[in-house]
Amino acid sequence: MTGQSRTLKIVATGIFAAMVTVMTAYICHIPYGANGGYIHFGDTLIYLAAVFLPRPCALAAAAIGGGLADLLTAPMWMPVTVIIKMLIVLPFTGKHDKLLCRRNLAAPVLAGLLSAAGYYLAEALLFGSFAGAAAAVPGSLIQSGGSAALFYAAAVILERSHANVQIRRLLGGRA
Repeated sequence: MTGQSRTLKIVATGIFAAMVTVMTAYICHIPYGANGGYIHFGDTLIYLAAVFLPRPCALAAAAIGGGLADLLTAPMWMPVTVIIKMLIVLPFTGKHDKLLCRRNLAAPVLAGLLSAAGYYLAEALLFGSFAGAAAAVPGSLIQSGGSAALFYAAAVILERSHANVQIRRLLGGRA
């Protein structure tokens, strides 16, 4: 890997982290529940990072972006968010020419389930009630479903415009 390629990946990771932070903390940020949860579409950008960036970079962008968003809005959730946001990167792949390959069609669903389960478990442990934590699950699923829908729409647009090929070339991935 050349120095320029490495620099581009680091810059792209930082840009994705910043976009995740802003989209999560400020754009369509809808609080729900009594424990600091909120609906957002920052996961859409995590999903896009997961298909465009090498896995270590996507993990970093997800952890940094999600963590900073929580630091700005609901700091008690930051440690949990860092872990969960890294986990939701794992179902995706950037190893196919198409963004919407079979694996990436299923990945947002798996990521949404991981996210909802992770926050449910964290809330139950933090507040001492598995029954009470269940009240936040619908909001988690709505947020994940919205992020999935936006990911699918963005992937279709990027593929139809062939921007996905240009982005991958720029980042040194498959073209």
